[in-house]
Amino acid sequence: MDAIALYDQTTLECSRLITQRYSTSFTLGIKTLDRKLHLPIYAIYGFVRYADEIVDTFHNQDKQALLERFKKDTYESIKAGISLNPVLHAFQLIVNKYKIDLDLIEAFLHSMEMDLDFKSYNDSKYHEYIYGSAEVVGLMCLKVFCEGDVAMYEKLKDPACKLGAAFQKVNFLRDIKSDFEERGRVYFPGVDFNQFNQCVKKRIEDNIQKDFNDSLIGIEQLPKSAKLGVKVAYLYYQKLFDKIKGLPAEKITQTRIRIPNSQKISLLVGTYFESKLGLT
Repeated sequence: MDAIALYDQTTLECSRLITQRYSTSFTLGIKTLDRKLHLPIYAIYGFVRYADEIVDTFHNQDKQALLERFKKDTYESIKAGISLNPVLHAFQLIVNKYKIDLDLIEAFLHSMEMDLDFKSYNDSKYHEYIYGSAEVVGLMCLKVFCEGDVAMYEKLKDPACKLGAAFQKVNFLRDIKSDFEERGRVYFPGVDFNQFNQCVKKRIEDNIQKDFNDSLIGIEQLPKSAKLGVKVAYLYYQKLFDKIKGLPAEKITQTRIRIPNSQKISLLVGTYFESKLGLT
């Protein structure tokens, strides 16, 4: 392996380490994809994870300045084809190899900027945020899954957006307590955290379930290399969502819903074999 190939591989493995440290479920989900897709998806996760950390974690820093620097460095790395930041170098490798559209990256970074300013969202800003924070991440992954097949990408764009939206909305519902208490945010438009009740919860759940239903047709048409992994992620989130649906509204506002790592592993392994055996 020559020196630049070694550097490329090392930065991609850095993104894998980041994914492993931050998300047990996402790491396990990636492992159900074809091996050739592992490092590209780790690189995308590493990028979005670190951008999210800027706005959600670095409370004693100038978040706006950090995000602006991260954004500038991102575009410079993509243009130059190199970065001394291992996360950005790994990401630019994948952006350039799979021709990920810059407007997807711009939309994502814009949603991160929204997190610095917005505490509540109307319908327009909510959909804008969902698109940038979740749907475009699904589209970045879809670029990798389609491996240059433009017609397939165009056909599967809408279902990929629906799946990304469903995942994000489940996260919002799961994290509604911590988002409000720690960051002062309520993402669902027109929802008052202090007036959150079963009727409001049911309305949100119906919207999420529709996104899940609309995404399924796209999952079934994915390439074999990606189909099982995405299906496992779909089933995992659907089961997490089912757990949330089974809880009363007051429970959601009092406790962040968690699934222990042991249960995550059991759930992911179970859905993997169910899918393999054609039971789901």
